Amino acid sequence: MLLRSRARAAALVTAAVVGIATSQLDAQSSGRSRGITTPKAQFGFDIGADYQLATYRQLADYWRKLDAESDRLSLVDIGKTAEGRPQLMAIVTAPENHKKLGRYQEIVRRLTLAEGLTDAQARALAIEGKAVVWIDGGLHANEVLGAQQLIETSYRLVSGQDDETRRILRDVVILMVHANPDGHDLVAEWYLREPELRRRSMAGLPRLYQKYIGHDNNRDSYMSTQPESTNMNRVLYREWFPQILYNHHQTGPSGTVLFAPPFRDPFNYVFDPLVPLGIDLVGAAMHQRFVAENKPGATMRRGANYSTWWNGGLRTTAYYHNMIGLLTEAIGHPTPMEIPFVPSRAIASGDLPFPIAPQTWHFRQSIEYEVTANMAVLDVASRYRETFLYNAYLMGKRSIERGSTDTWTVTPRRIDRLRQRLGERDGGVSPATTMGGRLSEVPASFASLLREPADRDPRGYILSAAQRDFPTAIKFANTLMKTGVTVHRATAGFTVNGQTYPAGSIVVKTAQAFRPHVLDMFEPQDHPHDVAYPGGPPIPPYDSAGWTLAFQMGLEFDRVLDAFDGPFERLTTFIEPKATVAPLANAAGYLLSAAENDAARTVNRLLAAGATVARYPQHPAGPGTWFVEGAAATGVVTRAAAELGVTVTPVAAKPAGDSVPIRKARIGLVDEYGGSIPSGWIRWLLEQYEFPFDVVFPPMLDAGSLNARYDVLIVADDLIPEPGRRSAGSSLDAATVPEPYRSQMGRVTVERTVPALQAFLDGGGTIVAIGPSTSLAAHLRLPITSALVTRTATGDRPLKQEEYYIPGSVLRVRVDQSQPLAWGMPAQADVYFDNSPVFRLGPEAAARGVTPIAWFDSAAPLRSGWAWGQHYLEGGVAIAEARVGKGRLVLCGPEITFRAQPHGTFKFLFNALRK
Repeated sequence: MLLRSRARAAALVTAAVVGIATSQLDAQSSGRSRGITTPKAQFGFDIGADYQLATYRQLADYWRKLDAESDRLSLVDIGKTAEGRPQLMAIVTAPENHKKLGRYQEIVRRLTLAEGLTDAQARALAIEGKAVVWIDGGLHANEVLGAQQLIETSYRLVSGQDDETRRILRDVVILMVHANPDGHDLVAEWYLREPELRRRSMAGLPRLYQKYIGHDNNRDSYMSTQPESTNMNRVLYREWFPQILYNHHQTGPSGTVLFAPPFRDPFNYVFDPLVPLGIDLVGAAMHQRFVAENKPGATMRRGANYSTWWNGGLRTTAYYHNMIGLLTEAIGHPTPMEIPFVPSRAIASGDLPFPIAPQTWHFRQSIEYEVTANMAVLDVASRYRETFLYNAYLMGKRSIERGSTDTWTVTPRRIDRLRQRLGERDGGVSPATTMGGRLSEVPASFASLLREPADRDPRGYILSAAQRDFPTAIKFANTLMKTGVTVHRATAGFTVNGQTYPAGSIVVKTAQAFRPHVLDMFEPQDHPHDVAYPGGPPIPPYDSAGWTLAFQMGLEFDRVLDAFDGPFERLTTFIEPKATVAPLANAAGYLLSAAENDAARTVNRLLAAGATVARYPQHPAGPGTWFVEGAAATGVVTRAAAELGVTVTPVAAKPAGDSVPIRKARIGLVDEYGGSIPSGWIRWLLEQYEFPFDVVFPPMLDAGSLNARYDVLIVADDLIPEPGRRSAGSSLDAATVPEPYRSQMGRVTVERTVPALQAFLDGGGTIVAIGPSTSLAAHLRLPITSALVTRTATGDRPLKQEEYYIPGSVLRVRVDQSQPLAWGMPAQADVYFDNSPVFRLGPEAAARGVTPIAWFDSAAPLRSGWAWGQHYLEGGVAIAEARVGKGRLVLCGPEITFRAQPHGTFKFLFNALRK
């Protein structure tokens, strides 16, 4: 009945809008039983039935069955997940297209990369080719709708006999990808564990639904640290190059059913304008179809906070690869729910053209909305197949042209600079001043101020092999290649603009199709000052405002503004960071550079092998240089050089001067029941750098006697309650939690946990607190206060958002390199900062053993992003160390391990993890 009702609604609009008629839907409905197993026959219930979910294992089994039953679907294993499951992709298209998949894949590759093609050749390929559309689900596993709709959509595409489905399958290759198999099984099995249907709930999941990073699995798309994102990036940017990527999410804004594109401003000025226009085109088709099928409640633009500024999410990284990235956020739950009454959403508007009335809502209704959205996307991909394919070529071609000529990217900061000059000339009149509804005009000659030679976009970037931490530069280059960026390497020494570079140096030219992504990884982001009204509060960005990866990773690189060339080879495989150890007869030991992150990993291997290691506070190679004694270490350091590329220098004698012996520390990483995402990132990071550690939960902390078990505790940025805020309790009944997780229940509290942590410090332990968890200093009554205040007659007042606001951005700090916590760091470092704590040290701080390690020495420390009122930071301390009893408390306001991206600040953590 539901299908027939939908068909009747669809029959009321023209086929050009909806592309389907009642008789066609009836044919589809009657044809679905012809040899294709229905979901109900497979699972015992309809997809979207109340209180029911299919697990990932069941989905995989069903897709395998469809693969066997249908010549429209073939199943591909795109790689293993973090927990070892196969990550599956179903390729759905017409049977005749399956026979030529290799050819269609080659066509989209050639068009997307746009190398060596004429416009005529590209048009011919677009005519021959098939549009490629990516539809995923399950990325955020507790958003269960996304994975379930994959089942329903794949069945309808495989079994449908109507004209629209046949046309879509003829014109489109559909990549249906499960984005998080591990989390799907975890969440579905947790929900289904309760036999009584009406008591089923997803509340109280015991751990993150991605092994390490949970919800942040949609924050890893340019970094590719996790296997799932690495698998998907390979398909997206190195194998299949879809023109449209549709990323399914939950939940919809209150009072609606879902959000669908178009998105709100700002969109990023780096990518091609065909991207936002393509998003608007596809989004309009989605909204038209919702209305045509009498499905109210879809909002867009400022109906939610989603924009196209940020790079890093599954759908947003696509923009920087000339692809149309879509996101929907829909309501829906296997347990029936209510759509609330929101008066402001009861009247139609440009952002909500078809409001929905408050009502009880069932999961099956959400499934139908999701299928409608999928069909709208596939329909428009079919109708505009040649256009989408040719536009992919045009965007790639223009990227190559822009990287081959002098070009300028206009940014908000450059417009502000222009306005300042105009203000000096015109008495402070802004070119944005309106007169009678028109913007005021200025002489065209002033446009040349936006094209000053020094402001040109680079033709390329060079990362010298002679830099401080070249193994990290190699990691960066491999990260770029994981997202399809073309990277070259010098086969011999060369010179550019008078600067000489050694063989092995890395070269990234901007004359390539994915130029927007290249610029985005090297150049600073300049987020516009986005406020609700002049002088009003800022509108928070969707995720980060600035993220320049080359800055975060602490890389040294040169921007080359003119055409250049050299003895460069184009890399087709990832770089292996190989180095060798020069032979030295009767070597007394080996030196390792404090500047290289992987030296810490090498030291961990040495300590595990029982080697004797020390650090030298004052050494010609730099403070904190490592020295490992004896020939017994030869095998370990030789292998580390070959595998990690670390610099190992044999020496004939032990270095002179004072040294600090290094022993393996007993490390505890604090986490909580359900999983802390920042803690999960640190767990992944510690494993990569081979630090042995235990995960410690609040009940273990509260039990005390921590010094008997640990030397160092790491407290991630979301675990210590702020002063004056009561510790959050838990309503979860321990009896409903599986026994292995019961010992993890509870939260860090001021009443019980903080005294245990103070006793640990008093007994000689080290605590590393990051971000808001640095509030531990206030709990311990140290002479440290917030620097983010303004002084008034009645005392300090916290700064208002209208005065000061710095969402996720990259800032620069001054570093005291002589301090052990900063050994190996440069004198200035870029830190990731997200409205992070900034400290003011009291007059008695030095006497009480509080030492600044890094601070803001400028009134304009912004390097990338958005920093309103940044002058308030000047003189504020970003990182400090405090003596507490016999121990020490390390306070890191900036997020030094943020999503495993800021390799340039990892050493602050690594240096603290030594006994």
